[in-house]
Amino acid sequence: MVSSSTPSTPGSSSSFLSTLVRGFSAYARWLDSISWKRFFLLSILAMIVAGVASELPPFNIRWGEDKVIYRPRSATPPKAPKAPAAPKEPAPPAEPGSGKTFLDINGKRYAITIDDNGIRIGPVAAAASAAASAASVPDGVHVDLPGVKVDVPSNVNSPEVRAAIEEAKSAIREAIEDAKEAERDAAEAAAEAEASGMKEIRIKAFRPGDDLPGFMFLLIFISGVIKLMAAGRFKAEAQAVVATEMAESEALKRQVVEARMAAMQAQVEPHFLFNTLASIDHLIETDPPRASKMQKNLIALLRASMPTMREANAQGNRDLGRELSVIRPYLEILKVRMEDRLATDIRVSDGLLSAEFPPMMLQSLVENAIKHGLEPKPEGGSLTVSAEIVHGKLAVKVADTGLGFGKAATAGTGIGLANIRERLQLLYGNKASLTVAENPGGGTAVTITVPYASHSGETA
Repeated sequence: MVSSSTPSTPGSSSSFLSTLVRGFSAYARWLDSISWKRFFLLSILAMIVAGVASELPPFNIRWGEDKVIYRPRSATPPKAPKAPAAPKEPAPPAEPGSGKTFLDINGKRYAITIDDNGIRIGPVAAAASAAASAASVPDGVHVDLPGVKVDVPSNVNSPEVRAAIEEAKSAIREAIEDAKEAERDAAEAAAEAEASGMKEIRIKAFRPGDDLPGFMFLLIFISGVIKLMAAGRFKAEAQAVVATEMAESEALKRQVVEARMAAMQAQVEPHFLFNTLASIDHLIETDPPRASKMQKNLIALLRASMPTMREANAQGNRDLGRELSVIRPYLEILKVRMEDRLATDIRVSDGLLSAEFPPMMLQSLVENAIKHGLEPKPEGGSLTVSAEIVHGKLAVKVADTGLGFGKAATAGTGIGLANIRERLQLLYGNKASLTVAENPGGGTAVTITVPYASHSGETA
């Protein structure tokens, strides 16, 4: 027969532990979310509720009864024997027919007298003073000690009253005998425990309400410790999450900008390539030397641009010299096409050729200067590319003497410059900038400023 019960598996225990950890983490996060003022107010309210609830069901219900047990005493060196106490004088026996009974309570002796005149209870004088006070104190009652007396009027002689007195006599005698017997039993038990080396332990019945305030105080203390420890941890986790999200966002933005730059480059290069090939074909018939020069520059341009574009996509930066290796043949081709309408000047020292510079940005600025500034101008103009160190940063400027920014009929939408600004922000943050200004000689001057660093990785 197959049992229907399902044995516990390691998976169930791990699930319980994971649930416990999630609950603890949620409680810690809640503690971290509240202020210390609110925490203290809630703690005071919790202590008040615990104090009130400890006196209400089911917390005030006792489980079991009070018990007295005896356990062996711990091993201790024997004590010196005490001097024997003076023997107490035994209580005189009750006088027959007198209605007088003696009782020892807490080391004092009391006499209880019941007769026709009523009930009298009073302490009995010690043996040493009993003889001296016997003449003045009747019935052996010490007048200086308090007593209880219940008088019965002398004129009350009804059988009912007499019967009640006799019944009270017997009830008091029985109570006295019971008390004496209980005292003797307790003394015997204590003597036996003392003789056998046992000690008396009283155990109270369990009552949940007795431990409820203490448990609540312990919970508040542990919660305070958790709140102190969780504050720094959760702040660090929150900062890590924000940093991760920002990094992912920045990476996504960078990919978008790179895609825009690649799309723009893909649109410009085929157009430029087709125009150049058409110019070469025309010059072959009219001016073969110029056609040969343009063809050589086109080969140099393709040789410089194709591999470096792949490297730029992988590395994100390359040196300024390789950027200029693309710009020079490009400008030579345009000079052949525009003839005397275009004059170029590249002012970059050899020491700056190894400086790092983002790819395709310089080419985009040169293309914009010619397309929107110099080509629309009938008489053409000049284009200057320069680089210098300004306040520890590399400043690369493209200046033209064309129509001016936004004044040509072929003025673009500004997406190219916006893409360059966004890409600079992703690469360098606030350490890089792109500025557009009016050229003192007419036209436009666009400057890209980036932190100076050599291609070997040393930053100035």
